[in-house]
Amino acid sequence: MSWLLYAFAAPVLWAVSTHIDKFLVDAYFSRGSVAVLLIFTAAAGALLAPLIWLFQPGSFALPIEAIALIVGAGMLGMVAMLFYLDALQTEPASSVVPWFQTAPLFGYGLGYLLLGETLSTREMAGGGAIIAGAFLLVLGGTRRAGPFNVRLAGLMLASAFMLALATAVFKLFAIEDRFWTTTAWTGAGQALFGAGLLLRAANRRRLVEMLGQSTGFVLAVNAFNELINLAGALAQRYALLFAPLSLVQAITGTGPLFVFVFGVGLALAWPRLGSEELSAPNLIRKSAATVLVVIGVALIGG
Repeated sequence: MSWLLYAFAAPVLWAVSTHIDKFLVDAYFSRGSVAVLLIFTAAAGALLAPLIWLFQPGSFALPIEAIALIVGAGMLGMVAMLFYLDALQTEPASSVVPWFQTAPLFGYGLGYLLLGETLSTREMAGGGAIIAGAFLLVLGGTRRAGPFNVRLAGLMLASAFMLALATAVFKLFAIEDRFWTTTAWTGAGQALFGAGLLLRAANRRRLVEMLGQSTGFVLAVNAFNELINLAGALAQRYALLFAPLSLVQAITGTGPLFVFVFGVGLALAWPRLGSEELSAPNLIRKSAATVLVVIGVALIGG
């Protein structure tokens, strides 16, 4: 099924972006607010919306209530990313990303309530296998034992719910042949949120400081990262046009698998950038998780 290719493109691209996010957070935001990173995401939204309106002049025509909801969803997605970056500031990527596996559970409820979506027994079994495999990726994945991380759980549960809600609102309008219209107004919401961040003097100072350290490098890395993020978002949104919200989120929730794979590559090629545990038990556990994901995809695609 073609929508599976688009759905899987998103977690692959976002896994690359996660490692870039982690690099940027460690290099420039080991202390202080990470909100400045979202200004680059907002800039991407600010550029995307006019481009869409330029090539599709009638795409802005929506009822004011619909515009308000879509712009609000774009802003809500930015709040979700702020929580995610906040968690990434103090925790390894392999511990943060798996919490996004709760998004399909939220998506199932929201898809039923807002979109009237239901799943067949086969689809539920496939989605369940994918979610189980994704959760298996994180079990025992941290190197240090300790109490349950309430802060991480709170940040990521809130982030996953907000992303699921923002995605549900997007699909609510995009399925009516308004894909690019909805994408444009979502970008406008992101831009509006970024403008709000710039109202804080502390954020403006931190942005100037970060650019002053290495302007060309920082801009290039962030621009590349935002292109990856945008491509992943467009792939996920396109898949939503053809499949239930919870299934698409279950597949895009395989991000931890690709984060791990890319993390292993970094650990082997550039040990300073990679921090994955390469012990035999860890590799066996994650291989089993991969098998579960493959079974789930076979059930959904069959």
